[in-house]
Amino acid sequence: MLKPSNHFNLATVLEDSARFYPEKTAIIYGDHAFSYQQINAISNKIANGLRANGIQKGDKVAISCPNIPYFPMIYYGILKVGATVVPLNVLLKRDEIAYHLDDSNAKAYFCFTGTPDLPMGVEGWEGFNKVETCKNFWMIMLDFSMPSSVSGTETLGDLIGDQPADFSTEETSISDTAVILYTSGTTGRPKGAELSHGNIFLNALDVSLLFNLTSNDIQLITLPLFHAFGQVVQMNTGFLSANTLVLIPRFDPAAVLGAMEKHDVTIFCGVPTMYWALLNYPEAEKFDLEKIARTLRLGVSGGAALPVEVMKQFEEKFTIPILEGYGLSETSPVATFSRLDKKRKPGSIGVPIKGVEVIVADEEGNEVPPGTVGEILIRGHNIMKGYYNKPEATEEAFKGGWFHSGDLGKMDEDGYFYIVDRLKDMIIRGGFNVYPREVEEVLMTHPSITLAAVVGVPDEKLGEEIVAHVLLKEGANDTEEDIIEWAKSKMAAYKYPRRVIIRNELPMNATGKILKRLLREQETQ
Repeated sequence: MLKPSNHFNLATVLEDSARFYPEKTAIIYGDHAFSYQQINAISNKIANGLRANGIQKGDKVAISCPNIPYFPMIYYGILKVGATVVPLNVLLKRDEIAYHLDDSNAKAYFCFTGTPDLPMGVEGWEGFNKVETCKNFWMIMLDFSMPSSVSGTETLGDLIGDQPADFSTEETSISDTAVILYTSGTTGRPKGAELSHGNIFLNALDVSLLFNLTSNDIQLITLPLFHAFGQVVQMNTGFLSANTLVLIPRFDPAAVLGAMEKHDVTIFCGVPTMYWALLNYPEAEKFDLEKIARTLRLGVSGGAALPVEVMKQFEEKFTIPILEGYGLSETSPVATFSRLDKKRKPGSIGVPIKGVEVIVADEEGNEVPPGTVGEILIRGHNIMKGYYNKPEATEEAFKGGWFHSGDLGKMDEDGYFYIVDRLKDMIIRGGFNVYPREVEEVLMTHPSITLAAVVGVPDEKLGEEIVAHVLLKEGANDTEEDIIEWAKSKMAAYKYPRRVIIRNELPMNATGKILKRLLREQETQ
C-alpha cells in the first residue's frame, strides 16, 4: 500500500505560475518589468549558487532587502534548496543584525547595498563579521554587473555568475520550516516564529479565495516584504494567483497614487496610517482619482485597528470595500478577516478564516460569553511551529493548547470579532480598565483631529493616567484644553484623557504602526 506523501515546497507557488503563465508580468518595479519565467529562472540560478556554496536542506539563510525584484528571487531561491528564509527588517543596525544572524543560526546572508540615507550594506557587513557561524555574505547591488559597494565582498551577481537557469527543487515536508519571522520585540529581544511550508501556503490560499483573486489582478505592494503582511498576504498570495505585483520600496502617497493610476491597480493592502495618509494627502487631486476608483476593486487593512472614521471616508472617496483582517507573525499571519460575501461591520476584524478557530478567553483560558472582553486565543493550520530555539517562550504561548495572542478582544452575537487593544496597552486608571483604542475612536470623531494615539503613563495617585497624542487637521487651532473639555463631554469620567499633546507627527515603525512604547518612554523621561 502506498503511503500518502506530504512532500511540498512553498516555492511551487512561483513554479506553477511560471509554468502556466510564463510570459505574464510578475513584477513591476519603476520602469522595469519581469515575467514569471524570468523570476523563476533567476531564482533557479540563485538556488544553484547556494547549493554550490554548500547550503543544504534545513540551513538558515537571512536576507535584508527592501521591496525590489531581488527579494522574491532570493526568497524562492532559498526555498528551492530546502533552506529556511530569515527575512530581516531593513532598518536594523549592525548589532541587531548580528543578534538575528546568531539567534537563527544563519549560514548565509544576502544584504542590499542600501542608499546614502540607509547604508544597509555597511551595517549588514559589519553585523555579519560579528557572527562566526555565518559563513557566506552576498551584497545585493541594483544591477548584477555592478561591483560590491564594500570592497572584498561578493555580490549576488557573483553568486549566480554562469549558474544554469534550471533547478530541481528540493523535496520538503509541509511541516518543515520555510520561514523564520522575527517578532518586533516590543517586550524583550525579538523571537523567531517558525512558519512551515504548509502554514504559509494554506494562509496564502485562504487569502486568495477571500479576495476572489484571478490572474487579472494587479496588486500594489508598499508594505515591507520582510514583514508577514506584505510577504504572505500579498507576495505569496500574488504569486499563487499569478497576479502582477507593483513594488514600491517605501510608502509615499504620491508614489502610491501614481502607481495606481499608471498600472490599473486592482488591490491595495495597507496599515491604517497608510489609508489615513492617502486621505489627507494635499496634492491628491493631481491624480486621476476617478480612474483609480474605477480600477481599484478592493482595499485591505491590517497590522493595527483601522479607525472607523478613516474606513468610512476612504470607502466613500474611492467607492471600494475595505476588508479588515487580523493576525500576527505567529499565525502566518492571517487569523480572521471580514468577507466580501457577508455583511461587513465597521470596526470588526471579521470572522475566522477557513480551518482556524478563535475564541475570547479569561485569564484561566476559559471561553467568555459574547460581548465580554478577554484575550484572543487561536488554533488551526496557521499557527507557527514555535519560537526558534526558545522552548520556554513557546510553551508559554501555547498554554492550554491554544496560541495566546496577547490581544484583548470580544465577539458579538453573530460571531464577528473585534480588537479592543493589546493586553500590554490596556490602561488601569484608579482600578478601572481603559482601552486606548476606544478612546482613540471617540477622539477621531472630533472635527479637528485627524489621528490620535492614547497611552497610559505612571501616576502616583491613580496608578496610571491617560494621555492622548493627537494630530490636528490643517488650519485647526483648537487648544489642548479645548480637546480635553470636548472629550470630557463624550466619555465617562474615568476614560477621558486628562492630558492632550498636540504633535506634528507620531513615531511609527517600518510597517507604519504607531510606536506607543516610544510615546510612553517620552512621557516618563
